[in-house]
Amino acid sequence: MVNGPTTPLATSVKPSNLEPHVPETPAGIKPSAGFRDILIRDGPEAFAKAVRNHKGLLLMDTTFRDAHQSLLATRVRTHDLLKISPYVSHAFHNFYALENWGGATFDVAMRFLHECPWERLAAMRALVPNVPFQMLLRGANAVGYTSYPDNVVYKFCDLAKQCGMDIFRVFDSLNYLPNLILGMEAAGKAGGVVEAAISYTGDVSDPKRTKYDLNYYLNLANELVKAGTHVLCIKDMAGLSKPKAAKELCQPA
Repeated sequence: MVNGPTTPLATSVKPSNLEPHVPETPAGIKPSAGFRDILIRDGPEAFAKAVRNHKGLLLMDTTFRDAHQSLLATRVRTHDLLKISPYVSHAFHNFYALENWGGATFDVAMRFLHECPWERLAAMRALVPNVPFQMLLRGANAVGYTSYPDNVVYKFCDLAKQCGMDIFRVFDSLNYLPNLILGMEAAGKAGGVVEAAISYTGDVSDPKRTKYDLNYYLNLANELVKAGTHVLCIKDMAGLSKPKAAKELCQPA
């Protein structure tokens, strides 16, 4: 990739002339303060404490990353992401985070869109100064599909933080602790919020599941806390626990 993308563009057809309606934002008015203001002012530990002390449900939006990765093969252009960014900054200032980078966005931007993922991140940061940005980091794999030398992962996280990243959601599909801890240490050294993710599936209430039972997940959570995570993330691989958890959290006391 040093010499530019080697994958040719999939089509020679020019982009559609269709101009989607973008809601207007108030001219000359800065967006309201958000959780990123706490992070910038007081650091990752204070940010995590503010999140824990918040009463009620907080939302993390995945439109800029996982949503179009899953539905549109991560092919949404920087041009279109930037168009909606100012409105998001004003309308959703109280979000926990916007997941807008990492995962497949990095290589797809270079290989298939012929765009620079670093420039995309920096440009979005300029337009959304108040909402924390979150990325998916695959531990020792960073945002690639192989294991990289440790110093590469450390430098990658450092540059990501410089370009505007805030929260590093460190993930390993097999919950392999050494892989997770490497990513956590790299993100923490860069000055980011470390959000260690536990990949969860199955039913811990089923007594027949003796390997991945409740104790397995509790022990893993304890190890991640000891390793210094600021936030624990449950990556629900089946997508069933999140709606139930949100519903329970929003029940009146």
